[in-house]
Amino acid sequence: MTIQQLKYIVALDEERHFARAAEVCTVTQPGLTIQLKNLEEEIGIKIFDRTKVPLKPTKLGTEIINRAKKILRETNEIRNFVINEKNLLEGELKIGVISTLSPYLIPLFIKAMRETAPKVNFIIKEANTGQLMQEVENGMLDVAIMATPTGHPHLIEHPVFKEPFVAYLSQNHPMAAADFYEIQPKDKPELLLLHHEYCYNAQLLDICNIKEPGKIKEQFSYDISSIETLKNLVRAELGFAIIPQLSIINEKESQLFKPFKDPKPVREISLVVSDTFSKKLLLDKMNEAIWNCLPEALKKDFSYKKIRWNDSPYFIDKVSKF
Repeated sequence: MTIQQLKYIVALDEERHFARAAEVCTVTQPGLTIQLKNLEEEIGIKIFDRTKVPLKPTKLGTEIINRAKKILRETNEIRNFVINEKNLLEGELKIGVISTLSPYLIPLFIKAMRETAPKVNFIIKEANTGQLMQEVENGMLDVAIMATPTGHPHLIEHPVFKEPFVAYLSQNHPMAAADFYEIQPKDKPELLLLHHEYCYNAQLLDICNIKEPGKIKEQFSYDISSIETLKNLVRAELGFAIIPQLSIINEKESQLFKPFKDPKPVREISLVVSDTFSKKLLLDKMNEAIWNCLPEALKKDFSYKKIRWNDSPYFIDKVSKF
């Protein structure tokens, strides 16, 4: 009895046709028939009733097929385990990161992973959410570090931390002296967004309960993709911004940013992989490295409200145009 013979009888059970099963197994039909005959002679049991159309397993054959499926699953697990143990902390790993997180997290992450996995060559790409999801699914990226949930059926999400949003205000803003920020009606038309960062923008519009974004001072339209540019626009009193807390990690002008009251609006940051990704240990190491390099303020428990993006009417409308 061989693993290949077990694959053949499982394929026959699924296809119920010798020619189709042979095609699935990339073997000739006579070759598959001979292997089935050899297996039946070896165990002394007829696995399939050939008088039935379509082909049908016998009563004992059904039990043998079920056991064969279990054996094949366990064989695949052993194979994946061996591959993982040999290659998990070596080789090349392609990582994508959303652009609203990359400038602040990646320098910390790289430093931590150098110590954790010194033999892994990390190739890091900054991109927007749509690109990351597509490239993880088609295999161009191994892992994406991004906001979730994605709602994508073929992607697996491993949450790492929850990042609060904070308000970024000019010095002359009415709430500049307050301890916490609360949405002001006059602020809504001046909310600054990022071009083509539709998932991020959708989260901001949700926080402010805005359906459509406006323009700076009703005079300028803008096409920017940097949170640092948003900050400079705020300092120039050209609007206000809601930004991720990691983006103020090195901020000296502490009077310009204000936390929200509990429950704080947050985005969930996860490691996202395809449903065929097998390097589980490396994923665990990445999760641990990211968590350990975070500021202590992000590790504490707090009351929060998770802001989604993939079900936002704004997001759906924008991506449907491409």
